[in-house]
Amino acid sequence: MTAAAGGRSPVRFLLRPWYPSDAPAVLRAFAPDEMARQSGGRPVATPADALDWITRWERERGAGTGYAWAVVREGADEALGCVAVTAMNQVHDCGWVSYWTTGAARGSGVATAGVRALARWAFDELGLYRLELGHRTDNAASCGVARRAGFAAEGVEREKLRYGDTRYDVERHARLATDRVNFG
Repeated sequence: MTAAAGGRSPVRFLLRPWYPSDAPAVLRAFAPDEMARQSGGRPVATPADALDWITRWERERGAGTGYAWAVVREGADEALGCVAVTAMNQVHDCGWVSYWTTGAARGSGVATAGVRALARWAFDELGLYRLELGHRTDNAASCGVARRAGFAAEGVEREKLRYGDTRYDVERHARLATDRVNFG
């Protein structure tokens, strides 16, 4: 899958499955404390942990329960970020979107381009109708990604997340298969 970042001469990114050779990039991505707490309850602190993270996504893909893609720059193979769709509900045709980038890739359009491409793929290939995502209200960068990727803000879920002893409000966004952004 191909996605372009904004700008005059857009950088092109591709989505591809995660490979075992991506373990060093995964390990680097989860090294900061901010990312470590977003690892799904399983630490990614060693090369073996990173391989386990990749293997779990392979199992999810095989089971049809979740799809994670590495975002890479066209012409290169280094994983710069991750976009995923999980918690798919086939009765209501909904899915949950998540994303992250490596520290070095932040601000380069990787996340926005990846989320846009993921949404198109989820609508076209999985037949989903509604995609949702959420971010802490104090995470302006994540909010910007959601908005630039065509996800409309729908409201705030009070104190939804807890990290340690601190609770955080979450702003929910959604994109529908019928949204204008899908046809431009």
